[in-house]
Amino acid sequence: MIEFVLDGRSRVNTYMQLVQQVKQALRVGLLKPGDQLPKVRDVAQSLVINPNTVLKAYRELELEGLAEGRPGVGTFVVRALAGASLANQAELREDLVAWLRRALAAGLSDDDVVALVDTTIRATRADRAPQPQPQPQPQPQPQPW
Repeated sequence: MIEFVLDGRSRVNTYMQLVQQVKQALRVGLLKPGDQLPKVRDVAQSLVINPNTVLKAYRELELEGLAEGRPGVGTFVVRALAGASLANQAELREDLVAWLRRALAAGLSDDDVVALVDTTIRATRADRAPQPQPQPQPQPQPQPW
């Protein structure tokens, strides 16, 4: 079962942090269709937040077609986000863990690691983006005098 964690320094709304964490768990296969999300009351108590915040997050997941509330029972995952790459994630995760250990040993903070990853993702996307082809310059037309 997923265990939510809040980042008090984040500018992301609390309910959206919960939504993002569910989506991440779906992408990496930690949550699958049929799994039950934690009860609203339990999440609210453990994070010391208003239960309406949790309800808002669960409602957002329902609107996105990822979860379904069942009255008196709870909220359940109805759709996965893990793609075909899920099979490769275990090996990649091991590589990432080793890299993170090296980064932490080199003195990088969590914020440093996030900044490095974010900028590297952006740079890699820019490298993969199709480069615009030079457009032929229009030839000047002779002026009739």
